[in-house]
Amino acid sequence: MSKIIVIGLGPGDPGQLMINALELMKNASRLILRTSIHPNVDYIDQQGIKYTTCDDLYNIEESFDILYDKISDRVIEEAKKFGEVVYAVPGHPLVAEKSVQLILQKAVDVVEVEILPAMSFIDAILSSLAIDPVNGLKILDGLSLDTQKVDTTCGNIITQVYDRYVASEVKLKLMDYYTDDYKICIIKAAGVRGIERIEYISLHELDRIEWVDYLTSLYVPPAHQGARFKNFDDLINIMGRLRAEDGCPWDKEQTHETLKQYLLEESYEVLDAIEKEDIDLLVEELGDLLLQVVFHAQIGKEEGTFDIRDVSNSIVEKLTVRHPHVFGDVVVSSESGALQSWEASKRKMKGIDNYTQTLEDIPQNMPALMRSYKVGQKAALSGFDWDIVDDAFAKVEEEIIELKEVYKTDNKDKIEEEIGDLIFAVVNVARFLKIQPELALKFTTEKFIRRFRYIEETAAQKHRKMNEMTLKEMDQLWEEAKNKEIIKK
Repeated sequence: MSKIIVIGLGPGDPGQLMINALELMKNASRLILRTSIHPNVDYIDQQGIKYTTCDDLYNIEESFDILYDKISDRVIEEAKKFGEVVYAVPGHPLVAEKSVQLILQKAVDVVEVEILPAMSFIDAILSSLAIDPVNGLKILDGLSLDTQKVDTTCGNIITQVYDRYVASEVKLKLMDYYTDDYKICIIKAAGVRGIERIEYISLHELDRIEWVDYLTSLYVPPAHQGARFKNFDDLINIMGRLRAEDGCPWDKEQTHETLKQYLLEESYEVLDAIEKEDIDLLVEELGDLLLQVVFHAQIGKEEGTFDIRDVSNSIVEKLTVRHPHVFGDVVVSSESGALQSWEASKRKMKGIDNYTQTLEDIPQNMPALMRSYKVGQKAALSGFDWDIVDDAFAKVEEEIIELKEVYKTDNKDKIEEEIGDLIFAVVNVARFLKIQPELALKFTTEKFIRRFRYIEETAAQKHRKMNEMTLKEMDQLWEEAKNKEIIKK
Protein backbone atom coordinates (compact mmCIF):
# COMPACT_ATOMS: atom_id res chain seq x y z
CA MET A 1 0.00 0.00 0.00
CA SER A 2 1.20 3.51 -0.77
CA LYS A 3 2.24 5.71 2.11
CA ILE A 4 2.11 9.36 3.16
CA ILE A 5 4.46 10.52 5.91
CA VAL A 6 3.22 13.83 7.31
CA ILE A 7 5.77 16.00 9.08
CA GLY A 8 5.62 19.44 10.68
CA LEU A 9 7.99 22.31 9.90
CA GLY A 10 7.54 23.85 13.33
CA PRO A 11 6.66 27.49 14.06
CA GLY A 12 9.40 28.88 11.81
CA ASP A 13 12.75 28.81 13.56
CA PRO A 14 15.20 26.23 12.08
CA GLY A 15 16.27 25.31 15.61
CA GLN A 16 12.75 24.07 16.28
CA LEU A 17 12.78 21.59 13.37
CA MET A 18 12.67 17.96 14.53
CA ILE A 19 15.79 15.98 13.53
CA ASN A 20 13.77 13.06 12.17
CA ALA A 21 11.67 15.47 10.07
CA LEU A 22 14.79 17.01 8.58
CA GLU A 23 16.23 13.57 7.78
CA LEU A 24 12.98 12.47 6.13
CA MET A 25 12.98 15.56 3.91
CA LYS A 26 16.61 14.99 2.92
CA ASN A 27 15.96 11.37 1.99
CA ALA A 28 12.51 11.72 0.47
CA SER A 29 12.09 10.66 -3.12
CA ARG A 30 9.01 12.87 -3.28
CA LEU A 31 8.65 15.82 -0.87
CA ILE A 32 5.54 18.02 -1.00
CA LEU A 33 5.27 21.28 0.94
CA ARG A 34 1.79 22.61 1.51
CA THR A 35 3.28 26.04 0.91
CA SER A 36 6.70 27.56 0.41
CA ILE A 37 5.62 30.64 2.36
CA HIS A 38 7.13 29.63 5.69
CA PRO A 39 10.27 30.91 7.45
CA ASN A 40 11.91 27.46 7.53
CA VAL A 41 11.74 27.02 3.75
CA ASP A 42 14.83 29.23 3.35
CA TYR A 43 16.71 26.81 5.60
CA ILE A 44 15.38 23.83 3.57
CA ASP A 45 16.68 25.51 0.41
CA GLN A 46 20.08 26.01 2.04
CA GLN A 47 20.23 22.26 2.70
CA GLY A 48 19.73 21.61 -1.02
CA ILE A 49 16.52 19.66 -0.40
CA LYS A 50 14.32 19.25 -3.48
CA TYR A 51 10.55 19.63 -3.15
CA THR A 52 7.34 20.56 -4.86
CA THR A 53 4.60 22.79 -3.39
CA CYS A 54 0.87 23.36 -3.61
CA ASP A 55 1.28 27.10 -4.00
CA ASP A 56 -0.26 27.00 -7.46
CA LEU A 57 -3.61 25.98 -5.93
CA TYR A 58 -3.65 29.06 -3.69
CA ASN A 59 -3.85 31.25 -6.75
CA ILE A 60 -6.89 29.58 -8.34
CA GLU A 61 -9.18 28.46 -5.51
CA GLU A 62 -11.69 30.95 -4.14
CA SER A 63 -12.14 29.47 -0.64
CA PHE A 64 -9.88 27.75 1.86
CA ASP A 65 -12.32 24.83 2.14
CA ILE A 66 -11.96 24.07 -1.57
CA LEU A 67 -8.23 24.75 -1.44
CA TYR A 68 -7.53 22.25 1.34
CA ASP A 69 -9.76 19.69 -0.33
CA LYS A 70 -7.77 19.99 -3.55
CA ILE A 71 -4.44 19.82 -1.67
CA SER A 72 -5.47 16.63 0.14
CA ASP A 73 -6.52 15.05 -3.16
CA ARG A 74 -3.19 15.98 -4.74
CA VAL A 75 -1.12 14.51 -1.91
CA ILE A 76 -3.07 11.22 -1.99
CA GLU A 77 -2.75 10.96 -5.77
CA GLU A 78 1.00 11.66 -5.56
CA ALA A 79 1.34 8.87 -2.97
CA LYS A 80 -0.48 6.44 -5.26
CA LYS A 81 1.77 7.45 -8.14
CA PHE A 82 5.15 7.41 -6.37
CA GLY A 83 4.46 4.83 -3.68
CA GLU A 84 5.58 7.07 -0.83
CA VAL A 85 5.57 10.83 -0.30
CA VAL A 86 6.60 13.07 2.54
CA TYR A 87 4.09 15.86 3.09
CA ALA A 88 5.36 18.84 5.13
CA VAL A 89 3.06 21.40 6.72
CA PRO A 90 3.69 24.45 8.92
CA GLY A 91 3.73 23.85 12.69
CA HIS A 92 2.39 20.53 13.99
CA PRO A 93 0.51 18.32 11.48
CA LEU A 94 -2.47 17.92 13.81
CA VAL A 95 -2.80 21.50 15.06
CA ALA A 96 -5.00 23.78 12.90
CA GLU A 97 -4.03 21.86 9.76
CA LYS A 98 -7.18 21.02 7.82
CA SER A 99 -5.41 19.47 4.84
CA VAL A 100 -4.03 16.75 7.10
CA GLN A 101 -7.45 16.07 8.61
CA LEU A 102 -8.86 15.64 5.11
CA ILE A 103 -6.04 13.28 4.15
CA LEU A 104 -6.74 11.14 7.21
CA GLN A 105 -10.44 10.97 6.28
CA LYS A 106 -9.90 10.17 2.60
CA ALA A 107 -6.94 7.81 2.90
CA VAL A 108 -8.69 5.11 4.92
CA ASP A 109 -8.11 1.72 3.19
CA VAL A 110 -6.50 3.60 0.29
CA VAL A 111 -3.17 4.99 1.48
CA GLU A 112 -1.26 4.44 4.72
CA VAL A 113 -0.72 7.67 6.66
CA GLU A 114 1.98 8.20 9.29
CA ILE A 115 2.04 11.35 11.40
CA LEU A 116 5.27 12.61 12.94
CA PRO A 117 4.90 15.05 15.86
CA ALA A 118 6.46 18.50 15.73
CA MET A 119 6.55 21.70 17.68
CA SER A 120 3.44 23.75 16.91
CA PHE A 121 2.93 27.48 16.81
CA ILE A 122 0.68 26.97 19.85
CA ASP A 123 3.72 25.76 21.80
CA ALA A 124 5.62 28.81 20.64
CA ILE A 125 2.83 31.18 21.66
CA LEU A 126 2.56 29.60 25.11
CA SER A 127 6.32 29.92 25.54
CA SER A 128 6.54 33.50 24.27
CA LEU A 129 3.64 34.69 26.41
CA ALA A 130 4.50 32.48 29.42
CA ILE A 131 0.99 30.99 29.50
CA ASP A 132 0.16 27.81 31.41
CA PRO A 133 -2.66 26.05 29.48
CA VAL A 134 -3.67 24.08 32.57
CA ASN A 135 -5.56 27.22 33.66
CA GLY A 136 -7.82 26.88 30.63
CA LEU A 137 -7.19 27.48 26.94
CA LYS A 138 -9.33 27.34 23.83
CA ILE A 139 -7.92 27.30 20.29
CA LEU A 140 -10.15 28.73 17.58
CA ASP A 141 -9.89 29.14 13.82
CA GLY A 142 -10.16 32.79 12.86
CA LEU A 143 -11.95 31.77 9.68
CA SER A 144 -14.60 29.74 11.53
CA LEU A 145 -15.80 31.98 14.34
CA ASP A 146 -19.34 31.75 12.97
CA THR A 147 -19.48 28.16 14.17
CA GLN A 148 -16.78 28.04 16.85
CA LYS A 149 -17.66 29.78 20.09
CA VAL A 150 -15.38 31.97 22.16
CA ASP A 151 -15.13 31.13 25.87
CA THR A 152 -14.63 34.29 27.92
CA THR A 153 -13.86 32.31 31.08
CA CYS A 154 -10.50 31.10 29.74
CA GLY A 155 -7.76 32.22 27.36
CA ASN A 156 -8.49 31.97 23.62
CA ILE A 157 -5.89 31.62 20.87
CA ILE A 158 -7.27 32.73 17.49
CA THR A 159 -5.35 31.19 14.59
CA GLN A 160 -5.17 31.97 10.86
CA VAL A 161 -5.46 35.75 11.14
CA TYR A 162 -3.90 35.99 7.67
CA ASP A 163 -4.42 39.66 6.84
CA ARG A 164 -6.18 42.85 7.89
CA TYR A 165 -9.43 41.77 6.30
CA VAL A 166 -9.52 38.60 8.41
CA ALA A 167 -8.44 40.67 11.41
CA SER A 168 -11.41 42.98 10.83
CA GLU A 169 -13.82 40.04 10.67
CA VAL A 170 -12.31 38.53 13.82
CA LYS A 171 -12.60 41.87 15.62
CA LEU A 172 -16.31 42.11 14.87
CA LYS A 173 -16.88 38.58 16.13
CA LEU A 174 -14.89 39.18 19.32
CA MET A 175 -16.84 42.37 19.99
CA ASP A 176 -19.87 40.16 20.55
CA TYR A 177 -18.06 38.85 23.64
CA TYR A 178 -15.68 41.58 24.85
CA THR A 179 -15.77 45.33 25.34
CA ASP A 180 -14.19 47.50 22.64
CA ASP A 181 -11.24 48.48 24.86
CA TYR A 182 -10.52 44.96 26.09
CA LYS A 183 -6.79 44.21 25.96
CA ILE A 184 -5.72 41.43 23.60
CA CYS A 185 -2.31 40.26 22.38
CA ILE A 186 -1.41 40.12 18.71
CA ILE A 187 1.60 37.93 17.99
CA LYS A 188 3.47 37.41 14.74
CA ALA A 189 5.93 34.56 14.05
CA ALA A 190 5.83 33.26 17.62
CA GLY A 191 9.14 31.66 18.60
CA VAL A 192 10.98 32.71 15.43
CA ARG A 193 14.11 34.61 16.37
CA GLY A 194 14.54 37.94 14.66
CA ILE A 195 11.00 38.33 13.33
CA GLU A 196 8.80 37.51 16.34
CA ARG A 197 6.61 40.47 17.25
CA ILE A 198 4.25 40.74 20.22
CA GLU A 199 2.00 43.68 21.00
CA TYR A 200 -0.87 44.23 23.42
CA ILE A 201 -3.63 46.38 21.97
CA SER A 202 -7.26 47.29 22.57
CA LEU A 203 -9.68 45.08 20.67
CA HIS A 204 -11.01 47.95 18.56
CA GLU A 205 -7.49 48.54 17.19
CA LEU A 206 -7.07 45.04 15.76
CA ASP A 207 -7.74 45.81 12.10
CA ARG A 208 -5.47 48.87 12.20
CA ILE A 209 -2.32 46.80 12.68
CA GLU A 210 -0.42 46.96 9.38
CA TRP A 211 2.04 44.11 9.99
CA VAL A 212 -0.59 41.34 10.15
CA ASP A 213 0.33 38.42 7.85
CA TYR A 214 0.07 34.64 7.51
CA LEU A 215 2.17 34.11 10.66
CA THR A 216 -0.17 36.15 12.88
CA SER A 217 -2.31 34.83 15.73
CA LEU A 218 -4.19 36.41 18.62
CA TYR A 219 -4.28 35.64 22.29
CA VAL A 220 -7.34 36.85 24.20
CA PRO A 221 -6.89 36.57 27.98
CA PRO A 222 -9.67 35.32 30.29
CA ALA A 223 -12.25 38.05 30.85
CA HIS A 224 -12.89 38.67 34.53
CA GLN A 225 -14.23 42.19 33.98
CA GLY A 226 -14.11 42.85 30.23
CA ALA A 227 -16.72 40.37 29.03
CA ARG A 228 -19.54 42.14 27.22
CA PHE A 229 -22.08 39.59 28.40
CA LYS A 230 -22.31 37.21 31.31
CA ASN A 231 -22.72 33.61 30.22
CA PHE A 232 -24.84 30.70 31.41
CA ASP A 233 -22.08 29.41 33.67
CA ASP A 234 -22.11 32.74 35.51
CA LEU A 235 -25.80 32.24 36.28
CA ILE A 236 -25.21 28.70 37.52
CA ASN A 237 -22.32 29.86 39.71
CA ILE A 238 -24.35 32.71 41.19
CA MET A 239 -27.18 30.33 42.02
CA GLY A 240 -24.72 28.01 43.74
CA ARG A 241 -23.34 30.95 45.72
CA LEU A 242 -26.82 32.03 46.83
CA ARG A 243 -27.54 28.50 48.09
CA ALA A 244 -24.16 28.13 49.81
CA GLU A 245 -23.75 27.98 53.58
CA ASP A 246 -22.96 31.69 53.74
CA GLY A 247 -25.41 32.60 50.96
CA CYS A 248 -28.87 34.17 51.04
CA PRO A 249 -31.09 32.97 53.95
CA TRP A 250 -34.22 33.05 51.75
CA ASP A 251 -32.67 31.21 48.80
CA LYS A 252 -31.26 28.52 51.09
CA GLU A 253 -34.71 27.71 52.48
CA GLN A 254 -36.45 27.14 49.15
CA THR A 255 -37.56 23.71 47.88
CA HIS A 256 -39.15 22.40 44.69
CA GLU A 257 -42.50 22.73 46.44
CA THR A 258 -42.07 26.32 47.70
CA LEU A 259 -40.88 27.50 44.29
CA LYS A 260 -44.01 26.33 42.46
CA GLN A 261 -45.82 29.64 42.86
CA TYR A 262 -42.85 31.62 41.52
CA LEU A 263 -42.54 29.40 38.46
CA LEU A 264 -46.21 30.09 37.71
CA GLU A 265 -45.89 33.82 38.35
CA GLU A 266 -42.81 34.19 36.15
CA SER A 267 -44.52 32.29 33.32
CA TYR A 268 -47.46 34.68 33.40
CA GLU A 269 -45.14 37.68 33.50
CA VAL A 270 -43.43 36.41 30.33
CA LEU A 271 -46.83 36.18 28.66
CA ASP A 272 -47.63 39.70 29.82
CA ALA A 273 -44.40 41.04 28.28
CA ILE A 274 -45.21 39.30 24.99
CA GLU A 275 -48.70 40.81 24.91
CA LYS A 276 -47.27 44.26 25.65
CA GLU A 277 -44.78 43.77 22.80
CA ASP A 278 -42.10 45.12 25.15
CA ILE A 279 -38.83 43.47 24.09
CA ASP A 280 -36.76 44.80 27.00
CA LEU A 281 -39.37 43.55 29.44
CA LEU A 282 -39.51 40.22 27.64
CA VAL A 283 -35.73 39.79 28.01
CA GLU A 284 -36.00 40.57 31.72
CA GLU A 285 -38.93 38.22 32.31
CA LEU A 286 -37.36 35.37 30.33
CA GLY A 287 -34.32 35.81 32.57
CA ASP A 288 -36.53 35.51 35.66
CA LEU A 289 -38.11 32.37 34.21
CA LEU A 290 -34.68 30.91 33.38
CA LEU A 291 -33.64 31.58 36.98
CA GLN A 292 -36.43 29.28 38.15
CA VAL A 293 -35.06 26.46 35.97
CA VAL A 294 -31.54 26.99 37.34
CA PHE A 295 -32.94 27.25 40.90
CA HIS A 296 -34.64 23.85 40.65
CA ALA A 297 -31.51 22.36 39.04
CA GLN A 298 -29.34 23.65 41.90
CA ILE A 299 -31.68 22.07 44.46
CA GLY A 300 -31.56 18.82 42.49
CA LYS A 301 -27.76 18.97 42.46
CA GLU A 302 -27.62 19.45 46.22
CA GLU A 303 -30.00 16.52 46.74
CA GLY A 304 -27.97 14.37 44.35
CA THR A 305 -30.94 13.70 42.07
CA PHE A 306 -30.14 15.79 38.96
CA ASP A 307 -28.36 18.96 37.83
CA ILE A 308 -28.54 21.48 34.99
CA ARG A 309 -26.65 19.13 32.67
CA ASP A 310 -29.38 16.52 33.09
CA VAL A 311 -32.00 19.16 32.29
CA SER A 312 -30.12 20.31 29.17
CA ASN A 313 -29.39 16.75 28.04
CA SER A 314 -33.03 15.76 28.50
CA ILE A 315 -34.41 18.51 26.27
CA VAL A 316 -31.73 18.00 23.60
CA GLU A 317 -32.53 14.30 23.41
CA LYS A 318 -36.26 14.99 23.37
CA LEU A 319 -36.00 17.54 20.56
CA THR A 320 -33.85 15.18 18.51
CA VAL A 321 -36.03 12.10 19.02
CA ARG A 322 -39.32 13.95 18.54
CA HIS A 323 -38.23 15.56 15.29
CA PRO A 324 -37.57 12.51 13.11
CA HIS A 325 -38.80 14.66 10.22
CA VAL A 326 -35.74 16.90 10.82
CA PHE A 327 -33.10 14.59 12.31
CA GLY A 328 -34.34 11.28 10.89
CA ASP A 329 -35.81 9.85 7.71
CA VAL A 330 -39.48 10.78 8.27
CA VAL A 331 -40.82 13.16 5.61
CA VAL A 332 -43.55 15.72 6.37
CA SER A 333 -44.68 18.68 4.31
CA SER A 334 -47.07 20.56 6.60
CA GLU A 335 -47.52 21.83 10.14
CA SER A 336 -50.11 19.12 10.87
CA GLY A 337 -47.74 16.48 9.57
CA ALA A 338 -44.98 17.77 11.85
CA LEU A 339 -47.38 17.69 14.81
CA GLN A 340 -48.39 14.09 14.06
CA SER A 341 -44.71 13.12 13.78
CA TRP A 342 -44.02 14.79 17.14
CA GLU A 343 -46.92 13.02 18.85
CA ALA A 344 -45.99 9.64 17.40
CA SER A 345 -42.42 10.04 18.68
CA LYS A 346 -43.73 11.17 22.08
CA ARG A 347 -46.00 8.12 22.42
CA LYS A 348 -43.12 5.84 21.47
CA MET A 349 -40.76 7.47 23.99
CA LYS A 350 -43.30 7.28 26.84
CA GLY A 351 -44.47 3.79 25.97
CA ILE A 352 -48.01 5.00 25.23
CA ASP A 353 -49.79 2.55 22.96
CA ASN A 354 -53.25 4.14 22.69
CA TYR A 355 -54.79 7.57 22.22
CA THR A 356 -56.64 7.58 25.56
CA GLN A 357 -53.34 7.44 27.41
CA THR A 358 -52.24 10.44 25.37
CA LEU A 359 -55.21 12.42 26.68
CA GLU A 360 -54.68 11.22 30.26
CA ASP A 361 -51.04 12.29 30.03
CA ILE A 362 -52.06 15.98 29.84
CA PRO A 363 -51.49 17.51 33.32
CA GLN A 364 -54.71 17.98 35.29
CA ASN A 365 -53.41 21.12 37.02
CA MET A 366 -53.14 22.93 33.69
CA PRO A 367 -55.69 25.80 33.35
CA ALA A 368 -59.00 24.25 32.31
CA LEU A 369 -59.34 26.11 29.00
CA MET A 370 -55.79 25.25 27.97
CA ARG A 371 -56.24 21.60 28.98
CA SER A 372 -59.53 21.23 27.11
CA TYR A 373 -57.91 22.77 24.00
CA LYS A 374 -55.05 20.29 24.22
CA VAL A 375 -57.39 17.34 24.79
CA GLY A 376 -59.35 18.23 21.67
CA GLN A 377 -56.15 18.76 19.71
CA LYS A 378 -54.69 15.37 20.62
CA ALA A 379 -58.01 13.56 20.13
CA ALA A 380 -58.14 15.02 16.63
CA LEU A 381 -54.88 13.22 15.79
CA SER A 382 -56.80 9.94 16.02
CA GLY A 383 -59.31 11.18 13.44
CA PHE A 384 -61.98 11.90 16.09
CA ASP A 385 -62.84 15.39 14.87
CA TRP A 386 -65.16 17.31 12.59
CA ASP A 387 -64.18 17.96 9.02
CA ILE A 388 -65.05 21.67 8.98
CA VAL A 389 -65.50 24.45 11.52
CA ASP A 390 -69.21 24.75 10.63
CA ASP A 391 -69.76 21.37 12.28
CA ALA A 392 -68.05 22.65 15.41
CA PHE A 393 -70.35 25.69 15.40
CA ALA A 394 -73.36 23.37 15.08
CA LYS A 395 -72.19 21.58 18.22
CA VAL A 396 -72.14 24.91 20.10
CA GLU A 397 -75.74 25.57 19.04
CA GLU A 398 -76.72 22.07 20.14
CA GLU A 399 -75.15 22.59 23.57
CA ILE A 400 -76.93 25.95 23.99
CA ILE A 401 -80.26 24.24 23.39
CA GLU A 402 -79.42 21.52 25.93
CA LEU A 403 -78.40 24.13 28.51
CA LYS A 404 -81.66 26.02 27.97
CA GLU A 405 -83.57 22.81 28.67
CA VAL A 406 -82.10 22.46 32.17
CA TYR A 407 -81.06 25.94 33.37
CA LYS A 408 -84.43 26.60 35.08
CA THR A 409 -84.38 23.33 37.01
CA ASP A 410 -82.90 22.73 40.43
CA ASN A 411 -80.54 20.08 39.07
CA LYS A 412 -77.25 21.93 39.70
CA ASP A 413 -75.13 18.97 38.65
CA LYS A 414 -76.87 18.77 35.28
CA ILE A 415 -76.60 22.52 34.76
CA GLU A 416 -72.89 22.39 35.58
CA GLU A 417 -72.46 19.53 33.12
CA GLU A 418 -74.27 21.36 30.32
CA ILE A 419 -72.30 24.58 30.91
CA GLY A 420 -69.10 22.52 30.74
CA ASP A 421 -70.29 20.92 27.50
CA LEU A 422 -71.00 24.36 26.03
CA ILE A 423 -67.61 25.72 27.01
CA PHE A 424 -65.87 22.64 25.62
CA ALA A 425 -67.75 23.06 22.35
CA VAL A 426 -66.66 26.71 22.13
CA VAL A 427 -63.07 25.62 22.82
CA ASN A 428 -63.29 23.26 19.83
CA VAL A 429 -64.40 26.15 17.62
CA ALA A 430 -61.39 28.12 18.88
CA ARG A 431 -59.16 25.13 18.08
CA PHE A 432 -60.42 25.03 14.49
CA LEU A 433 -59.71 28.76 14.19
CA LYS A 434 -56.28 28.31 15.86
CA ILE A 435 -57.18 30.67 18.70
CA GLN A 436 -56.06 29.90 22.24
CA PRO A 437 -59.27 30.23 24.32
CA GLU A 438 -57.27 31.01 27.47
CA LEU A 439 -55.73 34.07 25.81
CA ALA A 440 -58.98 35.04 24.09
CA LEU A 441 -60.86 35.01 27.40
CA LYS A 442 -58.06 36.97 29.07
CA PHE A 443 -58.30 39.61 26.34
CA THR A 444 -62.08 39.81 26.70
CA THR A 445 -61.85 40.08 30.48
CA GLU A 446 -59.44 43.02 30.14
CA LYS A 447 -61.77 44.58 27.57
CA PHE A 448 -64.70 44.23 29.97
CA ILE A 449 -62.72 45.97 32.73
CA ARG A 450 -61.78 48.85 30.41
CA ARG A 451 -65.40 49.44 29.36
CA PHE A 452 -66.65 49.04 32.90
CA ARG A 453 -64.13 51.68 34.02
CA TYR A 454 -65.45 54.02 31.32
CA ILE A 455 -69.00 53.61 32.60
CA GLU A 456 -68.03 54.34 36.19
CA GLU A 457 -65.74 57.28 35.37
CA THR A 458 -68.28 58.84 32.97
CA ALA A 459 -71.04 58.42 35.54
CA ALA A 460 -68.86 60.08 38.20
CA GLN A 461 -68.27 63.06 35.90
CA LYS A 462 -72.07 63.44 35.82
CA HIS A 463 -72.20 63.07 39.61
CA ARG A 464 -73.93 59.73 39.30
CA LYS A 465 -73.24 56.43 41.07
CA MET A 466 -73.53 53.21 39.11
CA ASN A 467 -75.83 51.58 41.62
CA GLU A 468 -78.22 54.49 41.10
CA MET A 469 -78.31 54.12 37.31
CA THR A 470 -80.64 51.96 35.26
CA LEU A 471 -79.25 49.09 33.19
CA LYS A 472 -80.36 50.98 30.05
CA GLU A 473 -78.29 54.02 31.04
CA MET A 474 -75.24 51.85 31.72
CA ASP A 475 -75.74 50.04 28.39
CA GLN A 476 -75.63 53.38 26.61
CA LEU A 477 -72.29 54.21 28.21
CA TRP A 478 -71.07 50.70 27.38
CA GLU A 479 -71.82 51.33 23.71
CA GLU A 480 -70.00 54.66 23.93
CA ALA A 481 -66.92 52.90 25.27
CA LYS A 482 -67.20 50.28 22.55
CA ASN A 483 -67.47 52.89 19.79
CA LYS A 484 -64.47 54.81 21.14
CA GLU A 485 -62.37 51.62 20.94
CA ILE A 486 -63.54 51.05 17.35
CA ILE A 487 -62.55 54.60 16.36
CA LYS A 488 -59.07 54.16 17.92
CA LYS A 489 -58.54 51.00 15.86
